[in-house]
Amino acid sequence: MTVGHAPGTFAERSPERATSPTLPAARGPLSHAVVQALAAGPPPSDPLVRSPGALGALDAVASADPLGGDLQLALHMCYELHYRGFAGVDPDWEWDAGLLRLRGAMDAVFLDVLRRNTDPGADVDAALEELLTEPVDGQGVSHHLRDEGEWWQLQEYAALRSVYHLKEADPHAWVVPRLRGRAKTALVAVENDEFGGGRPEMIHQGLYADLLDDLGLDSSYGAYVDAAPAVMLATVNMMSLFGLRRSLRGALVGHFAAAEITTAPSARRMAAALERLGGGSRARLFYIEHVEADAVHEQVLRHDVIGGLLADEPELAPDVVLGVRATVLLEDRLAGHLLERWRSGRSALRRPPAAGTAGR
Repeated sequence: MTVGHAPGTFAERSPERATSPTLPAARGPLSHAVVQALAAGPPPSDPLVRSPGALGALDAVASADPLGGDLQLALHMCYELHYRGFAGVDPDWEWDAGLLRLRGAMDAVFLDVLRRNTDPGADVDAALEELLTEPVDGQGVSHHLRDEGEWWQLQEYAALRSVYHLKEADPHAWVVPRLRGRAKTALVAVENDEFGGGRPEMIHQGLYADLLDDLGLDSSYGAYVDAAPAVMLATVNMMSLFGLRRSLRGALVGHFAAAEITTAPSARRMAAALERLGGGSRARLFYIEHVEADAVHEQVLRHDVIGGLLADEPELAPDVVLGVRATVLLEDRLAGHLLERWRSGRSALRRPPAAGTAGR
């Protein structure tokens, strides 16, 4: 099957998956300050010394768009120091006091915009029920790709979602020591499935890398961060924001539940899209695995993780609702961006790679 690649094409995948990504290009004063700091060598040995790259950056936070590319990329880089870091960047930047202060200021405006744009409440069951009602018109991204999407659109979607799926389940692991009893046991059981159930070849991050390989894309960790618009970075940054703050453990559990509840129906449609467009078995396996696993995970998260958490800490119900509704907010913004660009014949990526494969 030969399929055209428009409006952009993709670079050949790297022969080896890099352990750590390279620093992305800055998109404004905040991300420039972070890049400058991380590229300058080791952080100051004196924790009271402010890193040169962060000078003046705090002043730029208040005027930055909380959901814009500059702040979201700066946050992504600060958060990434807690994951795999960056090639050539000293790992001690993870705990540099100046950079943490800057990240804290950006965290605050990001969290504030999530709170202001979601309906507050403490009725967790009602928030979860909202997830089960899909749009009547069936015009979501997975519907589009299943019914009328083109090969280049499928590639773009896979490339963008790699920013999330190549670290899938990692942010949720941070909540494990912050839970207890039934909630902890159930969440660890779900995470065990996400990490392959003891089989390295079935870890979901690896299955997604196989999907990227099958589609002729770069499966290196972080390969498409530079190409990802702010709406994509925000969906991943939200997980890190919730995961890194113990005070937001309820929100992270709400996010995890929202992700698992909505995955199975969309995964079914994505498997059909791959079948229609000629994707291989390695690509389809990622979605087939999620259809089966997430139907079970939904029940475990609702009844045991959330149920156990709220039995122990009922005061966290508003945070669980925040996690659910913030997930919907950001995923809807991402879907709107993708569909608006594709329906006008434009790339949804910021910077489509210039050279790539000829098609399938």
